[in-house]
Amino acid sequence: MTTYIVRRLIQALVVLILVTLMVFFVMRLLPGDPVLIYVAQTAELQAMPPEMLDKLRAEFGLDKPIMVQYANWVADVFQGDFGTSIFYREKVGKLMLERFPVTIHLGLLAFIFGAIFGVLAGLLAAVRRGKWVDRVITPLTYVGITIPVFLLGILLIYAFGLKLHWLPISGYTSPLDDFWLSTRQVIMPVLCLAVFGLAANARQMRSAMLEVTRQDYIRTAWSKGLRESTVIMKHALKNSLIPVITLMGIGVSVIFGGSVLVETVFAIPGVGRLLVSSIFGQDYVVVQAITLVIAVIVLLVNLIVDISYAWLDPRIRYG
Repeated sequence: MTTYIVRRLIQALVVLILVTLMVFFVMRLLPGDPVLIYVAQTAELQAMPPEMLDKLRAEFGLDKPIMVQYANWVADVFQGDFGTSIFYREKVGKLMLERFPVTIHLGLLAFIFGAIFGVLAGLLAAVRRGKWVDRVITPLTYVGITIPVFLLGILLIYAFGLKLHWLPISGYTSPLDDFWLSTRQVIMPVLCLAVFGLAANARQMRSAMLEVTRQDYIRTAWSKGLRESTVIMKHALKNSLIPVITLMGIGVSVIFGGSVLVETVFAIPGVGRLLVSSIFGQDYVVVQAITLVIAVIVLLVNLIVDISYAWLDPRIRYG
């Protein structure tokens, strides 16, 4: 197991290097000058002489060759310094510390909601295959997989915010400040983030459970006269969860990707909204830092998922 973990960590390091290279150079291929964009948004472009623009570029290290910029950025990251935002004129680490808890809060709730209810729905559909429960759950999973997140968000805002006035349509409040208001504000965003994972987990769980229940050891359990709950929960569930756990690991990246749209639709001050504004403002440093942190989180989650296989199925051994 130790050898496997070390090998995976080396692979993760290679992936992170590729991610940093892609983001660093792709951002610089975009047309425009981040310094000019910043100055234009501060309404000082007409009054600022070229010497001041050059001074700003030197301040942010944009006057150096691109490979030198990349090397300096990587060196700073290893020292825990993500740089200074061009637009916000603040340390990127501080900006992420302010925004990431919001995104993690929504993402964690969406992940838990999608995992629990997705597994339960898929399990119920498999156990009651062909019954009315299965005929209701299966079409709903197709809808959940295919509906765009932003469209679902707009529909929820229209129905529960504008028409019924049940839920706030925008904003975010920490649960530590006002738990009830925070709960009402996160219901729609969390539902938007969770719907794809819930539907995908339910579909995968149903398929895996139907496949496992055809195995010989399940037939043997039935022949022993064991109760249905014992056969399903003790013998079939763990092996059925293996492909679902894999899908959950992939779903983490889907949640972070969906947060970009959800936080924009619901005006939530999370890292997804910060990423969107930074891309439009060509705030290189912020985009690079956020992408790097999200990549690290996704890689760690997938490593944990792979390690969990050995617990779910004792036959799996890593060399």
